[in-house]
Amino acid sequence: MSGAVDLSSLKQPAAADAPDGHAVSEADFETKVLRRSMQVPVVIVLYSQRSPGSVELVKLFERLVAEAGDEWDLATVEAEPNMRIAQALGVQGIPTVVAVAGGQPLADFQGAQPEPQVKQWLAAVVDAVRGKLSGEDGAEGEEVPAAAPEDPRFTAAEDALERGDVDGAVAAYEKILAEEPGNADAKAALRQVRFYGRAQDLPADAIARADAAPDDIDAAFAAADMELFNQDPEAAFGRLITLVKRTAGDDRNRVRTRLVELFELFDTADPAVVAARRKLATALY
Repeated sequence: MSGAVDLSSLKQPAAADAPDGHAVSEADFETKVLRRSMQVPVVIVLYSQRSPGSVELVKLFERLVAEAGDEWDLATVEAEPNMRIAQALGVQGIPTVVAVAGGQPLADFQGAQPEPQVKQWLAAVVDAVRGKLSGEDGAEGEEVPAAAPEDPRFTAAEDALERGDVDGAVAAYEKILAEEPGNADAKAALRQVRFYGRAQDLPADAIARADAAPDDIDAAFAAADMELFNQDPEAAFGRLITLVKRTAGDDRNRVRTRLVELFELFDTADPAVVAARRKLATALY
């Protein structure tokens, strides 16, 4: 996650029939996350049923929150039907865990982690906000910073995502960039939306298909997306770098272009990206 994250766009009236337990959707995000985080930190676990590691992480957090008393609360968010939440959190891979306190993101990590590290992270989150939240409705605490005014152009894109209209969201972000080619937020959002749009349509056996047909570029692209969505960027990058070595001419350029697009979903200083860029340079020259 990079840069400031604005969760104000997810505020909306809560659904009357919001699901029980820790599951959270866009309809009840304000009640179960933003409002609740005024009292205790809320840990959001964004996962996918297609990522076994992220499902196991959800189970770990469900067990830990049951042992935690009222120190923190849990919100589990399934990524595919809640793309707007994933976008607002700046999610770049599954699973992603974000702690929210006072209505604002406080800390985050990506990828599955062993239980001892998760417990240490949770302890640090709880310590960071101790005495700074209200503790109960109406009690006094530190004032939460007011959210910046919403840009209606971004609101239009987010509304399209809420309707499940990925193409509409892409068009909205492209319109912003046509007006402001240097708008970094729109560029980042467009990359994320395009990736999640592709991820929604991936076949469950995408990786197996690519392994069975190593020269099929489209199959390799789908498999790399699946590996990236499953929080395995090294595998995704390695797959495409290997394909760069096996191709030439227009095919090689096509694979290189897709690989660079995947790099752009991450911070430029991410170790996996730095290592993959070096390997790509070697493969090309």
